[in-house]
Amino acid sequence: MRRLIAALEFLTILPLGRPVLYDPTGMVPFFPLVGIIMGTLLSMFDYTASRFWSESVVAVLDVVVLAVLTGGLHLDGLGDSADGLLGHRSKEKALEIMKDSRIGAMGLLAIVCGLLVKWGGIMSLKTDRYLLLVLVPAYARCSLLFGIRYLEYGRPQSGIGQALFENRLAPKSFWGVLIPVTLSYFLGWRGIWLFVLFAGITAAILFYYQRRMGCITGDMLGAMAEITESLLFLLVCMGDAVW
Repeated sequence: MRRLIAALEFLTILPLGRPVLYDPTGMVPFFPLVGIIMGTLLSMFDYTASRFWSESVVAVLDVVVLAVLTGGLHLDGLGDSADGLLGHRSKEKALEIMKDSRIGAMGLLAIVCGLLVKWGGIMSLKTDRYLLLVLVPAYARCSLLFGIRYLEYGRPQSGIGQALFENRLAPKSFWGVLIPVTLSYFLGWRGIWLFVLFAGITAAILFYYQRRMGCITGDMLGAMAEITESLLFLLVCMGDAVW
């Protein structure tokens, strides 16, 4: 339980009382469960808000809720990563730019586009809406485990994510991924599609990071979660006319 609380305190701003012992290695396997909790809160909010506002307004509020729950942690990572990675810069220069707290034009554009994509995807959700609102944030946090496991940390001497990479994740640390995968069973063929999308998006981002930088940082992890979440919301609703 303490490791779950530590993971919640790291990834969200939920008021959980006094901080527990910081345990980077122990809390990482609980990231998918944090996503389930976030998604459950989002689904409950969506259900309640839909009684008062139109679908488009509710979708906007859902995006705001996700941003607030994380304290903008992933959005900050998306902005910093876009500023550093999008351009013909060396690895060293890109890392330097990402370390700068100021946001540039590319970072702002990436954040705006990401939020718009997420809004459009949520607004388009019809069938299985409430379960998908739970599962997509969970899958997005699952992607963090793969980034931590398969890429080296790019700031070995410093950085907010340094502690997460001190010990290589063992295969048993991926038990949390089984939670959204199991729940996807209740979506039928759409659940298979959701898992395929998750696997494809995660692999594509890891491939890009490896080719572009040969490493990953805390900002890039945040960007990974944000991009995965936005694209899953957008692409999973493609089959609404079919499912």
